Amino acid sequence: MAAGAPPANRRPTPTYSLMVHGGAGTLSRADRDPRFAAALQEGIRAALELGRGILARGGSAIDTVEACAACLEDDALFNAGRGSALNEDGRVECDAGIMDGRVLAAGAVAAVRGIANPIRLARKLMDDGEHVLLAGDGALRFAQRCGILTRPDGYFVTGVRQQELQRARARGRSSGHPPGDPSPQGTIGAIARDRYGHLAAATSTGGTVNKRLGRVGDSPIVGAGFYADDATCAVSATGHGEDLLRGLIAGTIAAAIEFRGLDAAAAVEFGIRRLRARFAGQGGVICIDAHGRCAAGTTTPHLVHGWIEHGGDAVCAL
Repeated sequence: MAAGAPPANRRPTPTYSLMVHGGAGTLSRADRDPRFAAALQEGIRAALELGRGILARGGSAIDTVEACAACLEDDALFNAGRGSALNEDGRVECDAGIMDGRVLAAGAVAAVRGIANPIRLARKLMDDGEHVLLAGDGALRFAQRCGILTRPDGYFVTGVRQQELQRARARGRSSGHPPGDPSPQGTIGAIARDRYGHLAAATSTGGTVNKRLGRVGDSPIVGAGFYADDATCAVSATGHGEDLLRGLIAGTIAAAIEFRGLDAAAAVEFGIRRLRARFAGQGGVICIDAHGRCAAGTTTPHLVHGWIEHGGDAVCAL
């Protein structure tokens, strides 16, 4: 079976669902600047409409989330791919993960440099099938073998990210975008249920500002930053990676659906409540359950996200 192709014994249905996110945090600049808020929403809407086109034509959930995540990686407003947060050396190191709920296949890369779209590299690794996670030089060697698009350092670095790094260095620590910072914290992500009932999830990030060289957060970790299983749900998480790793947030939500019989909204509420109570965690999630129902939740003031539920209108929210 070709990667991303639906099985021959499944007939398509008229409906599909799609969600994307662009980070969780304080987002104080969006409160002050309507143009910045509108630009964030336009980026989310562009990813949604790209995904709608794929799903409406009968495309697969896995192809859809890859394309939507790559779209957001290309948008310098978001902390993934181009426009990623800068590490302690003033360079970009990205993490990304993708999962196909049909067969629980997954691929992820961590601490990669110069990769224009880390989510596409993660997809190549998933399709290769030998390993789930590659990091650093090993991931870059695999990228060269696969012909993945690379870019020079200057492509990734923006003025906004340089200013963030200067402020973080002045504080003398890594930053998850504290109050007053202009950008959402964390990550981008996409999840989908296609017309064949299959689920998929993708998450990609530049990580936290002024992070240590080689730091890896939740985004490339199955069950933390992303998860997809046709039997339960698809989840993508965003926020402070260490909190989401300790809370195993994506896996917690999937387990709540599988073992407690919850729907997407109730499972997200359960996961967010646990994240807040057990870890005082900072982060948010988007979720689509096996019936195509969409839900989102966050412990932070804002979660930049949007959704198309059961083929309906696209909705964007900050």
